Amino acid sequence: MKKIKKINALDAVVSVPGSKSYTQRALVAAALADGTSRLRNCLDSEDTNLLAGALRSLGAGIGPLGGETIVQGTRGRLQAPGDPLYLGNNGTGFRFLAAVTSLCDGPVVIDGNSRLRQRPVGILIDAVNTAGGHCVSLGGDGYPPVRNHGGGIRGGKVRFGDSDSSQYISALLLTAPYASEDLIVELEGRVPSLPYVDMTLEVMRRFGVDVKTLENRRFLVPASGGYRASEFLVEGDASSASYFFLAAAICGGRVRVKNIDGNGGQGDLGILNILVELGCSVRRDDEGIEVEGGRLAEGERRYDLSAMPDMVPGLAVLAAFRRGRTTIGNVSHLRIKESDRLAALVSELTRLGVVARETGDGLVVEGGVPRGAEIQTYDDHRIAMSFAVAGLRTGNMVIADEECVAKSFPTFWTVTEGLSS
Repeated sequence: MKKIKKINALDAVVSVPGSKSYTQRALVAAALADGTSRLRNCLDSEDTNLLAGALRSLGAGIGPLGGETIVQGTRGRLQAPGDPLYLGNNGTGFRFLAAVTSLCDGPVVIDGNSRLRQRPVGILIDAVNTAGGHCVSLGGDGYPPVRNHGGGIRGGKVRFGDSDSSQYISALLLTAPYASEDLIVELEGRVPSLPYVDMTLEVMRRFGVDVKTLENRRFLVPASGGYRASEFLVEGDASSASYFFLAAAICGGRVRVKNIDGNGGQGDLGILNILVELGCSVRRDDEGIEVEGGRLAEGERRYDLSAMPDMVPGLAVLAAFRRGRTTIGNVSHLRIKESDRLAALVSELTRLGVVARETGDGLVVEGGVPRGAEIQTYDDHRIAMSFAVAGLRTGNMVIADEECVAKSFPTFWTVTEGLSS
């Protein structure tokens, strides 16, 4: 249990760890590359260490995460380990490896914990097989665990229709430089979190692959021989920074996050536009971002957060303090995240005395005067961190199973406690 104390005057400067999304993409590219890569500021967390451990089992040499991480690449020639690869509840890492293990010299089983086994991967399995790989769901139902039989992929053309995750696309793109032919990926349907595909393309280019963006949401990955070793600086995590931006908005104070590129391309920085709309002041440069809270705007608001679904828990908590109705939509895929986030948010907002309900593709929050409560986190780091921010305003907030933040932000509680010092 973690008790959250009310902050009466918020004026702080904080740093956040490296981006989990950039770290995982850079680890995969470096592990596949020809040569030795140097990655700086990798996130040292539960998820990233699970992925790094799995890549080591496939033959990559990867040093400790954090500071400077040295990665000895495999030139795209992965070794099939004797034991299954275990990814816990790291959905990103699992999906990346479900595709990347196509490059193994034999079959590999990829598995995770009980929650990961409830998160679908059928669309990715179909995509890998369309590209000439051989991947199957061991239960035959499109869910983990999966077995990739290895032996390489051919390439060709793969179309994605409506999808519940952009990670399927990123997984195939990351594998594609080692195909025997060029690979064209076409996006024909709804794809949530699309900015993360752009992040994947950026990392691929930084590791020497000339991936081309074509018209009509198509991408061409040439059969170029693979990644080249690189030096890569992982910028601060926008998702982690968002909790401190929200703290400023909810508490009416000021917070500067000093190690994040305010002009960078992380999709979750889109939350700043919403904060400005709701009455906050935002100042950003290439060395940091400062948010100062103001009187929260009243009235009805509607937000489509399909491009930044990780911001839904924080925005829902912010909405609880704002007079008026807030509708968040186009995020039905949150039901298959680390928890069923829509159900979790409605349940825990209700504990705060806030009226909230699920819709078919999101939730509605009726703003009010939240009170402190004991919050269940459902082993979901984003639920824990979002409601901790609420506690900075209400006081008397207790977060159960607080250690779940280790998934993405192990030092969250230390940084949060420093806000009042």
